[in-house]
Amino acid sequence: MARFFYKAVNQAGGHVAGTIEAADRKSAVADLVDKEQFVTELTEEAQEPSVSGGEKAALDLARFVRFGSRRISSKDILAMTTQLGTALRAGLPLLNGLELIHEQQHKAATREMLAELVKSVSSGQSLSEAMAKHENTFSPLYLSMIRVGETGGMLDETTTQLAEILSRDDKIRTNMKNASAYPIFVLGLGLVSVVIILTTILPKIIRTIGGGFAALPLPTKMLLRLSDFTRGLFTTYFGWIVIILIVAGLYYLIKWTKSKGRIKWDAFKLKIPLLGSVLRTIAVGRFARTLGALTKGGVTILEALSVVRDTMGNELLGREIDAVAEKVKGGESLAGPLDESGYFPPLLVQITSIGEQTGRLDELLLNAADTFDAEADAVINRFMAIFPAILILLLALVIGFIIAATLLPIVMMGVGTGAF
Repeated sequence: MARFFYKAVNQAGGHVAGTIEAADRKSAVADLVDKEQFVTELTEEAQEPSVSGGEKAALDLARFVRFGSRRISSKDILAMTTQLGTALRAGLPLLNGLELIHEQQHKAATREMLAELVKSVSSGQSLSEAMAKHENTFSPLYLSMIRVGETGGMLDETTTQLAEILSRDDKIRTNMKNASAYPIFVLGLGLVSVVIILTTILPKIIRTIGGGFAALPLPTKMLLRLSDFTRGLFTTYFGWIVIILIVAGLYYLIKWTKSKGRIKWDAFKLKIPLLGSVLRTIAVGRFARTLGALTKGGVTILEALSVVRDTMGNELLGREIDAVAEKVKGGESLAGPLDESGYFPPLLVQITSIGEQTGRLDELLLNAADTFDAEADAVINRFMAIFPAILILLLALVIGFIIAATLLPIVMMGVGTGAF
């Protein structure tokens, strides 16, 4: 069997493209005609020549260099979702849309994943079932909305809504990265400067001053002790043991925050000045947009809440959603438990209450999501403006202390005070 790339015109007059397997060109054209697709271009796929082990390794390396990482990023999923929504709204069948998107991909990992989706869908599986095999790539929210679109016959609408949600999340991630890039750069530069001063510059300056260690002022003694400790970390066996213990401690701390201690860590993050407000505002906007999109697609409140809790980005807030869902399951309204939790703003509670009373919960939540997203942008901008300034101030205090402790014995010696 040979594999052919084709371009054709369907019965509705639309242009389609994809691949087909057939014994020869004549059979391929006949199969396409049976599908009411009239071929305009048909090209046989070139077979890969047999290569030796060394040549295969070189080809694999070339592919890696060309296509980059094997990881499918969130931007790849966003682009694929946007393209799929556009294809479906244009009237293309799902399988043709997937094949067309597959042919346009240049990243190896995305091409392979899409090829598997095409194969599964062409064998009779639904798109949600095919995507469920890639649970590390597609989130529970993604799978739920695709399933809703298939069930309600509105896959084009749900993919468009998904693209909007993913686009918003990508924008938030980009803003947060931009907000943290400059502070991280300043912090790293400051730490390197402090280490250089403590390990190289300070000992040379103090060595030129007479009177011995006992005659030095207290700040200078503290700084010298810290200098000896810092140099010892990289020059003694004990120091390397300390470094290993610190690295191991950080590793287990990170592991703890992602498992048993996740809820405590997430609760702590919400209490951090500036950062806590940013995280809470982002979570509220995501809650409103996701719940509105799911309920608009026909998902029940309880099913929607079970999906929303995994999109909050905070385990403490996720458990609050679980508690809200239990109360709704017991017959209460949604607005009441949200208000009782204390983690959701009064505006969201009021909008939810009005939406439940008027039967327009999905519409009002989606409208409110725009408001919360705008507020999140404002909070992130404030964070970007304030946090670097605070960090620079703290570094200035540290550098100022080092300079003062270094110059203090020189000044004391110059004025003839103390033991000098």
